[in-house]
Amino acid sequence: MADRRVGLSAATARLHQAQKTWHRARTTLRRSAVDYFRGGASDWVALVGLLLTVPALACATVLTPLWCAPEALVLPLIAGGLLLRPASLLALYAAAAVALMVESLLLPPWESADGGRVTPGTILVVAAAGLSGLLIAQFRSRVGVPWRRGGTMLFDLRERIRVQSKLPKLPAGWHHEMALRPAGGQSFSGDFVVAARTGPGRRTLELVLTDVSGKGMDAASRALLLSGAFGGLLGSLPPHAFLPAANGYLLRQSWEEGFATSVHLVLDLDSGDYELLSAGHVPAMQLNAGSGKWEEKAGEGPLLGVYDGAEFDPVKGTLRRGDVLMLFTDGLVETAERDLTEGMDRLTGEADRYVATSFHGAAWHLIESVARDVNDDRALLLICRD
Repeated sequence: MADRRVGLSAATARLHQAQKTWHRARTTLRRSAVDYFRGGASDWVALVGLLLTVPALACATVLTPLWCAPEALVLPLIAGGLLLRPASLLALYAAAAVALMVESLLLPPWESADGGRVTPGTILVVAAAGLSGLLIAQFRSRVGVPWRRGGTMLFDLRERIRVQSKLPKLPAGWHHEMALRPAGGQSFSGDFVVAARTGPGRRTLELVLTDVSGKGMDAASRALLLSGAFGGLLGSLPPHAFLPAANGYLLRQSWEEGFATSVHLVLDLDSGDYELLSAGHVPAMQLNAGSGKWEEKAGEGPLLGVYDGAEFDPVKGTLRRGDVLMLFTDGLVETAERDLTEGMDRLTGEADRYVATSFHGAAWHLIESVARDVNDDRALLLICRD
């Protein structure tokens, strides 16, 4: 019995040790896979695989030149430009050059009429593919973002902009919605929104709609930087100090194209009273439910990032039951074919169609109907009091 128990204990210990070894190997493999995806691991695996591909292609070319042309060597060179670092890429190019010389010796001379031969054009094609791959690898090395991580990084940036532009939930009796459409159908925009509920009991809604100079991808990096900075300033400063602080922040960046327009809404969710401060932004529009007419609300202030010591004068108003406040960027109402006044008239005319539905789901439809094919970033924000 004692020997049997000892045997069982030894078997259990071996099984436990095997499970630990398997867990350690699985963890190491998973960590290596994640590091490779993020570009932090060595590229020797890819280098070895591509180096083995080169002689395989050379053998296939010598044996069946009509089915595997000498130009097939561009395939590992292109893959190497995407996968390898510049130093490793040179080793791959050396192997491809050797393979090309072997093919030229074993295949018929290029002056002959037989197919599947190494010609001066073949050498030029392979050399051009190698040069293109080297340029790509050098660019990735300079930027410091491997291709495997580049797409994920852009996706993360897009999602961060969307999260920062998310509007806070409002109490009963209020409705808000936002629609943003970048220029040219891109995923990045120079328009963004930051919002927060501040004040005693979080009964004040502070909201900033900003239009950064430029559009699409050209303005996306600056929009991301400004949205993070403005989100940190919002609620941390008194409302009247926000735009001066934002203006000072832009001036400190010293961007060549560093100006922006912005509108800052401070809304009391109990009384409906609000202040609207503008920095060179297009006027807001308020629908008076009693009269059914739209009224222009325009604060006074210069563009952000133009000069120091700028002052911003607010315009005040009140949202009563049934009233709607509409904030938007100039890409929605101003184009080369129409001026600002005409665009605002068209926008309010289309908006009248949604009065019966209390503007629920109207923001995106308004952009589609008013400025669907405009090559500029467009943003529209609706604040409704039910």
